Amino acid sequence: MRGTVFHYDEGQDYGYINGTDGKRYIFSRIDFSLELPLGRGTLVEFQPGDGTAHNIVATASAASSPTTSQPRQTSRSARSRPAYSTGLWAYFWRAVIADYGNFTGRSRRKEFWAFWLFYTLGVLALFGFGILVELAINGFETNADRTPMGFIGFIPLLVFFSGLILPCIALLVRRAHDAGLSGWFALLCFIPLIGGIAVLVFGLMPPQLGENPWGPVPAGVRV
Repeated sequence: MRGTVFHYDEGQDYGYINGTDGKRYIFSRIDFSLELPLGRGTLVEFQPGDGTAHNIVATASAASSPTTSQPRQTSRSARSRPAYSTGLWAYFWRAVIADYGNFTGRSRRKEFWAFWLFYTLGVLALFGFGILVELAINGFETNADRTPMGFIGFIPLLVFFSGLILPCIALLVRRAHDAGLSGWFALLCFIPLIGGIAVLVFGLMPPQLGENPWGPVPAGVRV
């Protein structure tokens, strides 16, 4: 497939290509088969994946055109970084590990719902685990003299919940940015009575097309 380079951040080692199919694909320097300048508007050919671009080469017209810019130098560590995946689990894992404190940039709706999907599954699984642990400790008797259910079995659930508070807030802020809103609107999700409705609205808000003050359109979003 053909496309043009829309953006490349050498420090973070990721960029976007606008494909001829109207979609935007994310890539890293390791996906380039040759040392080429990554200027905006460079014509390239690439192999599309699930929102990612691989085996990227310059088209014949781009390779033959003169340029005064020199190829950017990339560190060995940047070359070793894999291309970002846009699968559900990859979105959740990146939100928790890489972007847990990222209050800049943008997050698409798929990333938002991927986070809440695995968050909900984790809470349900750990809650069930806690009940089983408490029943195993206290026994399965139903008489009134047995020890009341304790708390030790629910410690993993508490750790899981506490560890995802910051990633959750950061994701809400990035989702607001994706819709062209200030990140302060994320505070609506923590207001009693309307917080749940606000979370639902955040997950349904369409992205702002084109680049906005918080960055380009996330990879995989049809432009």
